[in-house]
Amino acid sequence: MTLAAVAQRLGVRSPSLYNHIDGLSALRSELAVRGLNLLQQRLEQAQAGVQGEAALHAFAQAYVAFADEHPGLYEASLRVAEPGDEEWQQAGQNLLEMIKALLKDYSLPSKEHTHAIRGLRSILHGFCDLEHKGAFMQPISKTDSLIYIMNAYIAGLSKKVIKSQPSG
Repeated sequence: MTLAAVAQRLGVRSPSLYNHIDGLSALRSELAVRGLNLLQQRLEQAQAGVQGEAALHAFAQAYVAFADEHPGLYEASLRVAEPGDEEWQQAGQNLLEMIKALLKDYSLPSKEHTHAIRGLRSILHGFCDLEHKGAFMQPISKTDSLIYIMNAYIAGLSKKVIKSQPSG
């Protein structure tokens, strides 16, 4: 993404963009924060009134739906926050806190909690990425696949079969 490309897409001259944003890094920040905030709103709505496994399934379905409906904002939300960009860092932290709250019922040790968060994010991003790249062309429901994957993830959390391997 370049400011020239953005200006061309908007049908304005590049210098005109600087009346609204303070350069490319500011634009990336605004897109990331907007994406993270919209994703969080969607996830909160999906989980309203549900708990436990149902909340994890609702989270997964809403996450994938958001990525499908807003591919550009979704992609922007995946970037790591720029150093010193507190709004961006806070938006990312809010999403992590939401995931932590989803996993609280599983009483995982701190280190395994981190692995479980990374695992959930990896599952969902991998699913979205493969879907966007056309890898799910089989005549099997993508929704059913997501439910199957989430059931396997939840079963692993529930049975605590996921153990960290020693580093080294």
